[in-house]
Amino acid sequence: MLLATREISRSRLRFGLLAGAIGLLIFLVFFQQTLLGSLLNSFTGALENQSGSVLVYSAEARSSLEASRVSPDLVAQVAKVDGVGQAGPLGQATLTFVADGEQVDVAVFGSEPGQPGQPTKLVDGRLPTAPGEGVASTEDKAKGFAIGDTVTTAAGNSPVTVVGLTEQSQFSVQPTLFVTFDTYTTLRRAANPDATSIPPSAVVVVPADGVTPSAVAASINAAIPGVEALTRSEAVARAPGVSSVQSSFAIVLALAIAVVALVTGFFFLILTVQKSAALTMLHAVGAPASYLIKGLLQQVALVLTVALVVAVALLLAATAGSGSGLALTIVPLDLVESALVITVLSLAGVGFSIWRVLRIDPVEAVSHQGLGGVE
Repeated sequence: MLLATREISRSRLRFGLLAGAIGLLIFLVFFQQTLLGSLLNSFTGALENQSGSVLVYSAEARSSLEASRVSPDLVAQVAKVDGVGQAGPLGQATLTFVADGEQVDVAVFGSEPGQPGQPTKLVDGRLPTAPGEGVASTEDKAKGFAIGDTVTTAAGNSPVTVVGLTEQSQFSVQPTLFVTFDTYTTLRRAANPDATSIPPSAVVVVPADGVTPSAVAASINAAIPGVEALTRSEAVARAPGVSSVQSSFAIVLALAIAVVALVTGFFFLILTVQKSAALTMLHAVGAPASYLIKGLLQQVALVLTVALVVAVALLLAATAGSGSGLALTIVPLDLVESALVITVLSLAGVGFSIWRVLRIDPVEAVSHQGLGGVE
């Protein structure tokens, strides 16, 4: 460590600028990753964070909850399939409400109290148990969806009072309300008085004890024609727009991580070339190549550590107060995984520098080139 720290202390500006530059690049990786996770949560958080493990859609819906409609008696059919513990109806629709004096489109989810489909990340208040009660997502609290607030349909009828708040449970990047299925039916009829019936959008299932969601989904697909049963993770992954967003961000993230590794590798390669005479002399007086390589890797580790601290500090500053619009939520585990990937690739990026050190010939220390031209 002495060799590494002494060189850094003599060239504080050079290494400081490098750590700052890499820190900015890592911040971009972290910020994009946080943005992706928050965006996907806003797209499908309501599906991800509800109590059902399996969702049964109509086959023609092509894995889209908004396009799915199932017959009311399908709930009873699904409940009789082997491996099903509980089954309940789930309604979903986008309706226009008046909240805080403004019209806003709201994704409404309706499920039976005590049955699958209710939100699982309740952070304040309680779940809806009576008509006219609802649970909203905390991201929309400042938009007229705080506990005690009442929102009404655009026609001014069918009020819903918020009795609880859940987190990371938006749907289609818009305010979301979880209500009882009776309230859902009332809201749909208020929006469309001519509707003769309000069918569920899907059936939500909790497997029996000891049965996996994938096994239950397979049993339902085999037993009931004209439906598509998906596990919760499959339903989230196949939701419209999710795969395209993930693919786009994956390309950007991969390029950003590659740039971090390349910048780190090129800097230390140039640095190794510039001090090749000094490294040759150290090798000639007895410093083994392993010692020189160890010092190089220690410098890389120190620079990356400072860069990661800079990146995390910038990320915390960037996501502070992001309550308006898309709420950005940092997932520490995702950052740790990205940091490990960046560290491994950056260490691999200094492979050429290590190769240069291994090629040092101590004999060059007494040659014309090794003495820098002194005879």
